[in-house]
Amino acid sequence: MSAPRSGRPPRRLARLGSAVAVLAALPLLAACSQPVPFDPAPDAADPDCAAVVVRLPDQAAGLDARATSAQGTGAWGSPASVLLRCGVEPPGPTTLRCVSVDEVDWIIDESDAPTYRFTTYGRTPAVEVVVDNDVVSGSSAITDLSAAVAAIPAEGGCTDLTDLGGLDEG
Repeated sequence: MSAPRSGRPPRRLARLGSAVAVLAALPLLAACSQPVPFDPAPDAADPDCAAVVVRLPDQAAGLDARATSAQGTGAWGSPASVLLRCGVEPPGPTTLRCVSVDEVDWIIDESDAPTYRFTTYGRTPAVEVVVDNDVVSGSSAITDLSAAVAAIPAEGGCTDLTDLGGLDEG
């Protein structure tokens, strides 16, 4: 007489089922990539940075978002060609070019071209975006990121000498 069934499949079928599950998961595991390594900015824990990060788009400059290893950060592309850090020191007055994109002012540092650094101006904490301009357009990247960055209230903005008016020439 045979032993009564316990309601479990025979071991051979259970092992086959496990192997099929592992094989089915391989393409998903292969598609995963390591998080982009980052050092967090000094004020990355600021609640305004959290408000920015939850609004970051799935794509920036046509590149897909990537996981990152630090709070207050974002990355796009493989290899990562657009990098964002929230919580950097707000810049002071500068002679660097400043542009306004969707009501967010950005200072552009081109000193390491073709790598450009865009830093918000007039927002605390500040957000920095580093773009490999050989891969993507910096203006496209900040256009895609400005809506998220706008979660940090503006306290000021870029000015031009013509905006100052009334200065005595001396």
